[in-house]
Amino acid sequence: MAGKDYYGTLGVRRDASEQDIKQAYRRLARKLHPDLNPGDKAAEARFKEINEAYEVLSDKEKRTKYDRYGDQWEHADQFAQAGFQQGPFRPSGETQEFRFEEGDLGSIFGDLFGGMGGRGSRRTRARESLDIDQPVEVTLEEAYQGTKRLMTLQTEEVCPNCRGTGRVRNVACATCRGTGSVPRLQRIEVQIPAGVADGSRVRIAGKGRQDSSGSVGDLYLVMSLRPHDIFERKGDDLYVEVPVPLEVAVLGGEVQVPTPKGGLALKVPPETQNGTTFRLGGQGMPRLGDSRRGDILARAKVVLPTNLTVDEKKLFEQLAKLRRGR
Repeated sequence: MAGKDYYGTLGVRRDASEQDIKQAYRRLARKLHPDLNPGDKAAEARFKEINEAYEVLSDKEKRTKYDRYGDQWEHADQFAQAGFQQGPFRPSGETQEFRFEEGDLGSIFGDLFGGMGGRGSRRTRARESLDIDQPVEVTLEEAYQGTKRLMTLQTEEVCPNCRGTGRVRNVACATCRGTGSVPRLQRIEVQIPAGVADGSRVRIAGKGRQDSSGSVGDLYLVMSLRPHDIFERKGDDLYVEVPVPLEVAVLGGEVQVPTPKGGLALKVPPETQNGTTFRLGGQGMPRLGDSRRGDILARAKVVLPTNLTVDEKKLFEQLAKLRRGR
């Protein structure tokens, strides 16, 4: 039973971690996204394939079923009830072992596809999910404040000619080429809430695919955060290095700490050592779906003076003598 190799589609090993799968998907999605490949049918087809693969492999339960039953994973429960057992699924075409504890092929597939008005043969392949995953990259500032995006989406709707059956008068539908669906472009404005992070999924209801029954799935915006020039994000906290002039580090004073909404004054105590970290509570990233915020961790980077004048050098020499004489 050769079938779709979702691992191969994403270019990962069968024992790949969840993080490996997510990273592979994000890398391919950025490369193959329709907005970056207008009119490229091959890239469009590959984009659909990686979305289908990620939709299954990113879900622990679905992945377990896929590992056992391949692209018939959606029928795993029916197979189990019918006593149909299969070893681990091998998409490469290697020999697989099947055992039937009760009934035969006819009764099994009768249980699976019976009562469909004679349309069972068209539904033997796994039904694609109606939900769509759409990768979206945001800046740290956009994630901090929330933002709106105007997006062009390519989804699918039921073919009006064959009404989703794929056939007209017993021949393949010329409009959809037998697939039962036709592409649909729609332009929508979406709201991205404050606090999103890598891997956050924002649901846009009713903007997914449509099936022959008229049911419509949802659109899920899968977030990735663009690296920032000065901030490093860890959870809801932001880490930043703050230059501290030598005289301020020694004598104490104030420095400006950058935040996503502007500078903030920080009091530096006397004799602050290089690398000292100060926590600015509640100045970090907003927590998704929560009124609380993370913190900013400001790490002091003591800046040594350069281009010293003669008088400044003399002062440092005096300081050196005083320190040696202690």
